[in-house]
Amino acid sequence: MTSRPTSFRLLPTLAALALSALLPLAASAAGKSAAPVLEAGRDYVLIDDGRPYAPVKGKIEVVEVFGYTCPHCAHAQPAIDRWKAKLPKDVSFVPVAAPFGGYWQPYAKAYYTAQSMGLVAKTHDAVFKALHEEQSLPINNASSSEIANFYARYGADAGKFAAAMDSQAIEDKLDSVRAFLTRSGVEGTPTFIVAGKYRVTGGSSLEEVLRITDGLVAQERSRGKSKR
Repeated sequence: MTSRPTSFRLLPTLAALALSALLPLAASAAGKSAAPVLEAGRDYVLIDDGRPYAPVKGKIEVVEVFGYTCPHCAHAQPAIDRWKAKLPKDVSFVPVAAPFGGYWQPYAKAYYTAQSMGLVAKTHDAVFKALHEEQSLPINNASSSEIANFYARYGADAGKFAAAMDSQAIEDKLDSVRAFLTRSGVEGTPTFIVAGKYRVTGGSSLEEVLRITDGLVAQERSRGKSKR
């Protein structure tokens, strides 16, 4: 957006100094008053009987539903990493890999297997890169052993990783994730859910989606304070 140029009359020196001192305060006040009010049905959907996916006492949960095979998620990941690093201490950020079936399934299994082995921090961005930049992992028809060999580069035992991917424990995990996605009305990725109550639906860009998410966090924080 371009701004229209404005002309000013030459002011006396003291008046000019006073004005320059006041301008930052005025700009700050204008910024605060201009903060948009979030609207249900436009910016977010209120989830009936919504509840957090992995509640932590004293924390406001923000879930990002993602898929490793989703190109939009891969493109958004660097910006989400930067945004996540600045989240307040009272926010719990929880990535949730969507097991939508088909080629989504093996990589959802891989995520929860890596999570169970403490490997997500080392591998999360690397999986996106391998799939969408390097093409060193296949999006379609990926086998458990093929994915396990990738995770072996980051300290996993390939045989144990592949076995865990196909275990009942991981299948049970996928069932619980599916239940959360169903009750939250998630149909695509990336999708953000705040406090288990609000599913972000507005925003035509990632920046706007994250702004709405931040606004919902602030809204939930205010609600919590009002109940004390």
